Order: sequence, then structure tokens, then C-alpha cells
Amino acid sequence: MATLDGPRLGPRAGGAAQQLVVLLHGLGADGQDLISLAPEWAESLPHAAFIAPDAPTPCDMAPWGRQWFSLQDRNPARMEVGLRAAAPALQSFLDAELARLGLPGSALALAGFSQGCMMALFCGLRRATAPAAILGYSGALLAPASLAAEITCRPPVLLVHGDADDVVPVAATRSAATALLAAGVPVETLYRPGLAHGIDAAGIAAGKAALCSAFGVTPE
Repeated sequence: MATLDGPRLGPRAGGAAQQLVVLLHGLGADGQDLISLAPEWAESLPHAAFIAPDAPTPCDMAPWGRQWFSLQDRNPARMEVGLRAAAPALQSFLDAELARLGLPGSALALAGFSQGCMMALFCGLRRATAPAAILGYSGALLAPASLAAEITCRPPVLLVHGDADDVVPVAATRSAATALLAAGVPVETLYRPGLAHGIDAAGIAAGKAALCSAFGVTPE
């Protein structure tokens, strides 16, 4: 099993972390891509630690970056196989980081972009202890048919997607929201007009608000 690691940002206020936010990057990127969100979110979460692990394998569709699993074949069944193969390493990493910081599972929040969103939703909904929140940007819910049988917790989920996304169509988030609501998961959605495959200022602000709400922190 791969051992994950990546860039970190400690609590802005110093001292021991009270929350842990794990940021999961998309295909062909690495942890540096999403750790850039941490300083802005840390303004309102001064006691949170942030980490953005690099995915376990080199991207097989580009000469740079990492991937959680291959997307050369985008058949849903093939993607599910890759997702399930990658999940144990991420779950072990989350457990190890919580233990390192001396935090309970309820102090964890997951935020993922694109393929990282797929990982966050799959792993977050199958944790023994519900995370405080899951934030999913420009992604999809893989293995929806197995969710009812495998779901172990129902943390609040925020899904954000641009309606001009030509990489992961916005319909993927609409379908994910429907499936999650059917499984009893509280979901909020934000659809951004004209936004392609990316995260804009409104999405970042919505993520900050969702994290503050989940952790019981007053936004700054």
C-alpha cells in the first residue's frame, strides 16, 4: 500500500491543531495545487491544520503530476475498480494524520477537486466516524449503486461545479446530489455560471463557510 504525504500548513494561531482539513487534488496535479486554498481558509479556521497529499502514482496521461487512479478508460466500472484500489491508502493516511495530531475522526474535513472530489466522496462516506464535512469541487460520485449498502456516515456535503465545465460535465454533480440526498446525506450545491473546470472565488468562499459551519466557527 502506498504511503502518502504532501505539503502542509500548520494552525495559523500556533499550538495544537483542533481540526484537520485534507485537500485532494485532481488528475495530473499534486498537493501543491490545492494547498494554496489553505491560507485563505485558515483566516477563519486559525486552529486548523491543512495537508494536501500527493496521489499515489504518476499520471499516465501526462509527463507530470499524479493520479489517484487511471482515467484512460472512463468506463464507470473501470473507474470504480481504480477508485477502490486507491481508497485504502487514503483511508490509512487519514487515520494516521488524525492520530499524529491527537484528533478524533469528527475533527476531519475533506475537500477534493475533480478526481480528488471522487475520492473524498467515496472515502468520506465510508469512514467509521463521520467527518465534519465533505467539500466536492467539479467532481462526480462514483459507484452510486453501492452507496446504500456501504455508507457508514452522513456528513454534510457541499458540491460546487461550473456550468461550463467541459472536463467533468455539471450533470455529474447534479446526479451526485440526487444520489446523496436519496441516501440521506445532507447536501448543498452551488452551480457557477460560465465557470469551466476550476474553482473560483465564490466556490472558495462557499467552502470556507461550509467548513466554519461544520466546525462551529464564526467566519472572519
